[in-house]
Amino acid sequence: MNWIAILLFLGVVIGISVYAYWRSKKVQTDSADGYFMGGNTLTGFTIASTIIMTNLSTEQLVGQNGQSYGKGMEVMAWEITAAVAVVLLAWVFLPKYLRYGVSTISEFLEMRYDTFTKRFVSILFIFTYVVSFMPVVLYSGSLVFNKMFNIGDYLGVSDTTATIIISLTIGIIGVLYLFVGGLSISAFSDSIYGIGLIVGGLIVTLIGLHHVGDGGFVKGFDHIVQHTPEKLNAFGEVDSDIVPWPTLFFGMFFNNLFFWCANQMIVQKALAAKNLQESQKGAIYLSIFKIFGPIFTVIPGIIAYNYFNGGIDKNDNAYPALIQSILPDWSLGLFGAVIFGAILSSFVGSLNSTTTLFTYDFYKPIFGKKASDKHIARVGHIATVVIGAICVGLSPFISLFPSGLYAIVQQFNGVYSMPVLALVLVAFFSRRTSKLGAKVALFTHIILYVIVSFAFPQINYLYTFSVIFFIDLIIVIIFNKLKPSNEFDLNTNKAKVDITPWKYRYVAGTIILALVVIIYIIFSPLVLAK
Repeated sequence: MNWIAILLFLGVVIGISVYAYWRSKKVQTDSADGYFMGGNTLTGFTIASTIIMTNLSTEQLVGQNGQSYGKGMEVMAWEITAAVAVVLLAWVFLPKYLRYGVSTISEFLEMRYDTFTKRFVSILFIFTYVVSFMPVVLYSGSLVFNKMFNIGDYLGVSDTTATIIISLTIGIIGVLYLFVGGLSISAFSDSIYGIGLIVGGLIVTLIGLHHVGDGGFVKGFDHIVQHTPEKLNAFGEVDSDIVPWPTLFFGMFFNNLFFWCANQMIVQKALAAKNLQESQKGAIYLSIFKIFGPIFTVIPGIIAYNYFNGGIDKNDNAYPALIQSILPDWSLGLFGAVIFGAILSSFVGSLNSTTTLFTYDFYKPIFGKKASDKHIARVGHIATVVIGAICVGLSPFISLFPSGLYAIVQQFNGVYSMPVLALVLVAFFSRRTSKLGAKVALFTHIILYVIVSFAFPQINYLYTFSVIFFIDLIIVIIFNKLKPSNEFDLNTNKAKVDITPWKYRYVAGTIILALVVIIYIIFSPLVLAK
């Protein structure tokens, strides 16, 4: 990067930080609700932005575009089908969560099952975030950042040293960010970074098409259609190692339902809304982004395949190589700030959820039963520093596990995602629940999942999800019938905010679902992939 790019980078990052701090000062972070839940002040646009930036990191930008470089449009399932789950988040999950006044998914499980279930699930969430997700986001994100912008060359150090410096810098800034402003400062900065990501990602795609088409966007797209139509098929082969098409209706769908509707890291942002209407608007705005997400996370990989004529030896190098080849030097500062924000947002978003789980599910009920609200908030501040320091300290060690660790992380999520989803769904619609059934479902799932993963490693885990979710669900339902232990009034109202629903939720959601079907028809052998 030249000096103009560096100055632009610093100016954007500092400017967004100052703006977010100024906005967050209106929220009292010395209270637990203010620190962990942003004082329930978030609006729809802010909710959508902070969820987008928590979810979307450089690993995803580079990884999915790398997969599409090799496989094509079947990779878009991670984005497009997620829109279906997010619509269900708006229609079904958010009205329930907000009605029952919960701040964490595990708190809801305690309400319907028992304390053991709550803490066991909470431990699994915390372990995943602390040991894997946050260190991986920091290190792998910094690795990609260095690859894109050659920070090591600028600093005169090795790539490994540069990556560690970048990850430590982002981690420290993230801890300070959250310590000072809680959820609100992250949400406000994400709203700006989110706009930057959309604009920047769109520009990359348009410039890429312009280059492939020798001066025209439409010509570039036509070149792809004419020369690589097989890359435009969104339906993966039955034995695909990415997204086999039968799993779109089962394993992929169940995985998305968990991630977008029962994952603390995602749902907490929607629960911080000022009311149900804003929460549902945020979910719908998010679903719109997921519909158009492949423009940034999939199509550039296919553009790179055509631009380099398939000459890149490693798929994950496709996106960084495209960025370096098509963007002017001065613009790298602006795009670098957006990528920096993506890494920072993913780290801060998951750190906030982790401290919330620790404080609400462990410290408060065990040590702080009589503690004041301000004391709980102070504990949250301390937990932010301690947990953040652990994650920052772990991040350099990711280099000891080159490519395998991230895959292991994804596999580990399957240890608990399906039974948690089954428990939440049953709790929504059944008056009676069984705390014994919850335990049996969780532990049976873990045993079966580990056996299948090790005994049949050749089976795509989305196929495993397709079957094992129904096993989990059947176990929970059977125990509810044979060994019920709790009875609950489903009309209970413990809402902390107004739960009047958004009147356009069904119309907007139906349009999104229709678009999902249309997009899959377009990217199929019926239309483009001939």
